[in-house]
Amino acid sequence: MRPGSRRQARWLAHPDGVHAPAAMRDWLTTPGSLTARLIAHSRHFRVQKLRQAGNVCLADEAGAIGLARPQRVWEREVLLRCDGRPVVYGHTVVPMSASASDWPLFSALGERSLGTTLFYDPRVTRGALEFARLRPGHPLLARVRDALGHDGPARETSVGPTDMTFFARRCVYRRRQGLLLVTEVFLPSVLDLVATATNMNTK
Repeated sequence: MRPGSRRQARWLAHPDGVHAPAAMRDWLTTPGSLTARLIAHSRHFRVQKLRQAGNVCLADEAGAIGLARPQRVWEREVLLRCDGRPVVYGHTVVPMSASASDWPLFSALGERSLGTTLFYDPRVTRGALEFARLRPGHPLLARVRDALGHDGPARETSVGPTDMTFFARRCVYRRRQGLLLVTEVFLPSVLDLVATATNMNTK
């Protein structure tokens, strides 16, 4: 793979194409709300908002949200934390053409989960999941590195996020005429999660 091509991931319709280990594949293919599953695997779940502002979307995001080329979008970056540990990096982009009536709660989410909004709004239609291996050189891995700082996953030792291959999934959501793309990058620490006894007993 040429170095320049690593700035765009190869997004695939089937998880088998990314050759993820079985435990990671299980997380990648989580049906329904990933937030709900993370809550069931922790005693304290938190959405840490890192940034929400205008920015130019990534090269491999433009086509997914109906743009002919990378343009300015509304961008949201978060870390999903289970019992204090970051386990998933979330990156959401919405075209500037989307109106407040398309996504009325997006600008006021704060540290609330976007997933809880998407999955419980009957007007939201979810597209098909796509899967990718994010290799060193992909711009999202630089975002992950900056987000983690010195709080990297326990499985990382002498290497940083931009030295590793990460597994990710993404999905386009539609509400009215608005499109919204959510990309979730799974950190190695997600593999350490087990369903908590408290949450298992309440099911």
